[in-house]
Amino acid sequence: MTTSTALLLADLVGVAVFAASGASAAVVKRLDLFGVVFVGFVAALGGGILRDLVVDEVPPLAFADWRYAATAVLTSAIVFRWHPHLARLRTTVLVLDAAGLALFTVTGTLRALDAQVPPVGACLVGMLTGIGGGLGRDLLTGEIPVVLRREIYAVAALVGATAVVALDGLGRTGPAPLTAAAVLVFGLRLVALRRRWSAPVPTFRLPPHADGPPAS
Repeated sequence: MTTSTALLLADLVGVAVFAASGASAAVVKRLDLFGVVFVGFVAALGGGILRDLVVDEVPPLAFADWRYAATAVLTSAIVFRWHPHLARLRTTVLVLDAAGLALFTVTGTLRALDAQVPPVGACLVGMLTGIGGGLGRDLLTGEIPVVLRREIYAVAALVGATAVVALDGLGRTGPAPLTAAAVLVFGLRLVALRRRWSAPVPTFRLPPHADGPPAS
């Protein structure tokens, strides 16, 4: 299997995983079939579209290659049809979301490097590729994006993107090193979920009478 074929397969698997995640969130919000498919499409392809626009690849692969859109739409429709059976699989959805984050982070970073984006920029593009779909999904379903909450999500993507750039600098871009980088993102995300790791948040005290006018 060539590297380009492996990247395509990883991309399509990531598309399916994020489409399932987005469609599941839309089902919870009781959206209709179009709404479920649309949210699934955005969740699956939003990060890749953002990546392609940043590296000046026009039109984005999501529109240039029918397999991307077809995978997202088909997966979302399946989730809509079979959601009663999937509703009990919350843990599975979280695991799949972590897998999608890992795959998209690695492929996004590689595409940025192939486009001659400098290392720091490639790390940021890889991170944005990983979190872009989830960001769109949460905004469309009226949730505070998970990347802005306390969970270790964007940080895991940034760590993975940095690992890919480091491996590329060492000339290690074969399937095994890149798989290891994806496993790093996947494992970090799962461990963070299990141990409830979180980024620090500001702590402050409300001033007196902040919740209403002082009593007379």
